[in-house]
Amino acid sequence: MPLPADLRSAERDAQQALQAALAQQENGRWTAEFRFEGLKLLPLALRWLQTRLEEPDPGLLLLPDAGAAALARRDAPDLATRISTLREERERQKGGSPCNGLLIAVGPDPSDYELMQEVCEAHPGSVLMLNGRLEDAAVGIGSVARERRKGFISTWSSAYTLQPLAGGALQHCLPADWEIYRQDPDGYRLVATAQERPDSEAIGTALDPGGSGGLAAGLKAVDRFLGALQS
Repeated sequence: MPLPADLRSAERDAQQALQAALAQQENGRWTAEFRFEGLKLLPLALRWLQTRLEEPDPGLLLLPDAGAAALARRDAPDLATRISTLREERERQKGGSPCNGLLIAVGPDPSDYELMQEVCEAHPGSVLMLNGRLEDAAVGIGSVARERRKGFISTWSSAYTLQPLAGGALQHCLPADWEIYRQDPDGYRLVATAQERPDSEAIGTALDPGGSGGLAAGLKAVDRFLGALQS
């Protein structure tokens, strides 16, 4: 599918991808990524929650902390009862009154890893992680990181990804494959597809059609370096 023309078009694509994901697996763990610097994530998340109000169980928007949740309730008072935090939902789960609908976790980071894992493992329905980053660069090398990748992190699947690249863009929108676009003088051109998320080597090769090896070789070198450190 073509790249979206703007953020709102990307949101619509992502919402369609989420519907495809939920139809595919009712209790799945899905990710949606809009990897743009300076993107204000809260307004996007609130718009997503608004679109779900017609569902039998709209679910909850889960923010990392009480301050972010309070800001969201202030900005969208009509959605206040559907806005919470990871910790509050975990307490409801322990108390026997959890949300059974879709949980949209907004921007969890490595410090939220254990709490995210507890909430997800106790939740009977689907979870969408919006611009999450659960891997910590500080523990990215060694046994802890390997166990995390084999465990909780490996249970997540991509519903939607839109990520600018140097000289191109990466897109994934269920049920379509992953797509790599190269930025040419006349616009973006689809140059490669893949069933799984392409690594830096595949991306570098797709974006370096002349065979000069500059971009591809640089990305391959980084991959080899990281692979050696993690072995």
